[in-house]
Amino acid sequence: MSDPQSPFGDIVVRLDVLLALQKRRAKDLAQDVGITEANISQLKSGKVKGIRFETLAKLCFALDCKPDDILEYRPPASASDKRQ
Repeated sequence: MSDPQSPFGDIVVRLDVLLALQKRRAKDLAQDVGITEANISQLKSGKVKGIRFETLAKLCFALDCKPDDILEYRPPASASDKRQ
């Protein structure tokens, strides 16, 4: 069962996509960034409520990317109806 969408939309973590594109293992990324494999796993699955800016910066450095490569905003389905 999926969680209901927030009325403000959702933030989607795309870390799994980046790892696949770069053919990197989560274990190696965890070591490079200095966080546990469990934390990488939770980030990949999107089961986190937040992320520290320092951790996000380390991920961007290790993956040679920008924050918007890792995090994606998806507006609520009803947003288009409200804007018209």
